Amino acid sequence: MQDTFIQAYPKLLQPSVAVAGLWLAHGDEPLLSQWLIDALRPHWRAQNYAIKRIELISVKSWQEVLSELGSQSLFDDASALIVTGNHKPDKAVITELERFAVEAQTGTHSHSLLWLTPKQDKRAQSSKWFTPFAQYGHVIDCNLYNEQQRQQLLQIQAQQFGLRLSQEAWQLLMSHTEHHLLSAYQTLWRLSYLFAPQLVAKNIEASQQADHSTQLPNNVALDIKDLQAALVSDAQFSVFDLSDAMLAGNSAQVAKIMFQLKATDEPTTLVLWAVSKDMRQIMQLMDGQDPQALGIWRSKQGLYQQACRRQSKAQTAEWPALLYKCDQAIKGLVRQPAWELLLQAALELSGKRLFTAR
Repeated sequence: MQDTFIQAYPKLLQPSVAVAGLWLAHGDEPLLSQWLIDALRPHWRAQNYAIKRIELISVKSWQEVLSELGSQSLFDDASALIVTGNHKPDKAVITELERFAVEAQTGTHSHSLLWLTPKQDKRAQSSKWFTPFAQYGHVIDCNLYNEQQRQQLLQIQAQQFGLRLSQEAWQLLMSHTEHHLLSAYQTLWRLSYLFAPQLVAKNIEASQQADHSTQLPNNVALDIKDLQAALVSDAQFSVFDLSDAMLAGNSAQVAKIMFQLKATDEPTTLVLWAVSKDMRQIMQLMDGQDPQALGIWRSKQGLYQQACRRQSKAQTAEWPALLYKCDQAIKGLVRQPAWELLLQAALELSGKRLFTAR
């Protein structure tokens, strides 16, 4: 079965989805691939899947994939593999994948395999390796071909954030972000913290509980005046500016932005989210994970690699404890001020250590 992302994504947000079998997502929009994983992950968790990533470094890597799918765990009901890389399976592996897909359809097993690849043209889609996915599995085209699809997808994301924009507001948003998908998504995220923080909290809680069925209250309606006011205030520093400064290693700018965020009463939870997101992705990159598979936008991959080179495994090993302490401070469970710890974490990420372990 073949679908476009805009057709498949809303279905995956439903409470119950059959995830066993073969999945192939191809496209040049890393954000869509990440959203696909985010939509599937709650179903995998709800069905007690063991989730693992495998990168194809050669054709032989498919043997590791098949071996993992054939293994059994005493603690998990099935395996969900996220496979990245563009090495096509050989004839023997194609036969095994076809058998795997047929057995998933008949209920012999519940394993799930999601392969993320670059965009595949019509010639590639007529190849033998493509057949098991198209004939027995799910093929999702993770590309956007027109502005209508882009706005439809962003409307779904706005609903997840608890927002409902008027048509004029949508036009302003798309113009302001120059029809850039990630920029528009980030702006919606910021709008949600301005206008619907309680809905955002409920949405995050539902996501953490792997529950797509949680119903949010009525969405907050925004017109063009609301959006104009928000975009004007957006001229001040935001957590996204903080992220850029941290990744670039500009510690002076990091301190300046942190003091501005504190002065404007930016939610400490949002600042912690920005710092922890970048720290987690840097640790994952240093462990050898693929930046595209992590959902890192291509234009920012250079900044992340630059940040990785400033750090060592010994330094990043201390980050989880520091983030936990920030969270405790925000909740009032430790005496040290939250903003002080957040500044320490942000500066450490930028390469400026305030304290040296003895």
